[in-house]
Amino acid sequence: MSGSRMWVVVPAHEEEARLADTLRALAAQRDRDFTLLVVDNASADGTGDIARAFAADAPFPVEVIEEPQKGVGSAVDTGFRYAMARGATLLARTDADCLPRPGWTGAARAALLARPGLVCGRIVARGDEHGPLGRTVFAGLVAVAALFGRLRPEHARRHGYRAPYRMHAGNNMAITADLYLAVGGMPRRPSPTDRLFLNAVRRHTDRISHCRTMVVENSTRRLRAYGLAGTARWYLDQGSGAHGTDPR
Repeated sequence: MSGSRMWVVVPAHEEEARLADTLRALAAQRDRDFTLLVVDNASADGTGDIARAFAADAPFPVEVIEEPQKGVGSAVDTGFRYAMARGATLLARTDADCLPRPGWTGAARAALLARPGLVCGRIVARGDEHGPLGRTVFAGLVAVAALFGRLRPEHARRHGYRAPYRMHAGNNMAITADLYLAVGGMPRRPSPTDRLFLNAVRRHTDRISHCRTMVVENSTRRLRAYGLAGTARWYLDQGSGAHGTDPR
């Protein structure tokens, strides 16, 4: 894919308190040959202002757009399509409460160039939100959710899937523009969207890779807001129970 152009898309809904940390993590990337797009998703706080202030001195081009339809699926889809309309051939996404480690963009680019398709990275808990116990609990929940996804009968390849199921975290993914368009894009709805999108890709291709060096530190605030049982329900795709989809 010679001449490939990468855009990084960050959907952000009322992330005034956290977005700056995510932007600093992106500025610390070793591979900074990308354009950053922040999608302000119906925020009523200063999320967009923070992104625009960062753009003034950022080490890469930054654009900020608005998506008034609340829902991470809508924000991501709008962002990806905006980027593709401006020439993006490689698309990466993280979220506005996450911290991509310094090798993240480089690992995403290398993985997509080696095997064009969808690349899923590795998520770990942020180190500034919980102590060692909380981070261990988070890792356990992710592992159980990944196992649950692989064992679910409806995810079996006999249902027409061309690739085995592997847990896909939307806040740590990269995809070629061609594949994104071919599967119809991200479902334009509130979270959860990741499983629906992954299964659309699985029906279309077996070119799904897992890149362990593509690492994002994930927020654990859902664990604090929902508790252990509620967070387990969420990661096992059983909904949020009495909680809303937004853990703030």
